[in-house]
Amino acid sequence: MSTHYESHSILGRVVNELEETAIAILLGLMTLVTFINVVLRYGFNTGLIWGLEATSFLFAWLVLFGISYAVKVTAHLGVDAVIALFSDPVRRVLALFAGVVCILYAALVLKGAWDYWAPFAGLDATSGRWFPTGFANSRDQAWYEVVDIPIPEWLRWIEPVMNEGEAYEKLPRFIPYAILPFGAALLLFRFVQATIRIARGSATGLIVSHEAEDAIADVQHMNRED
Repeated sequence: MSTHYESHSILGRVVNELEETAIAILLGLMTLVTFINVVLRYGFNTGLIWGLEATSFLFAWLVLFGISYAVKVTAHLGVDAVIALFSDPVRRVLALFAGVVCILYAALVLKGAWDYWAPFAGLDATSGRWFPTGFANSRDQAWYEVVDIPIPEWLRWIEPVMNEGEAYEKLPRFIPYAILPFGAALLLFRFVQATIRIARGSATGLIVSHEAEDAIADVQHMNRED
């Protein structure tokens, strides 16, 4: 069973609300678009041309929000068979080490995500092989569009800003791709948050889920009832 750690800082509470609200909205939108497409296809022999692409983007956003949220609620699975052999002080040191490794990993992911997304937004990627040392000029790819999703009329104001005044026919890619650096930043924030909890002694590790053990216990309980 996962443990839910409440955030006491304003930033933590804001991120909590953002993640939970976004996950609920994304699930709702995916369900709505899929339902409408099914009704149109089987009831009227037509459909939303952009429905599949929109659902794919919504699912990608859901996954990236879910990764960071799962860190917060310690729902990621892990193997602790070796760690369980050590005493509590050693486990804490190992947990802190794991937290630092995860922070470094998330920082690398964030750099890669920014470097991939930035050209689509007309921004510069970072320089440096592993960690950013500055910004390097990159080719402006803000004119790139998605395949099927049309641009909503209320977004036309971005054309003079992002596309030198030329009209977009489809949604510019930098909008759905923005979840890449944003999701990576959320993941980094959650790993920092979790590591601080371990350092303060309010958590014992990054992972407290033991679904395999719970499943075995359930089976044993069922066998006893039989």
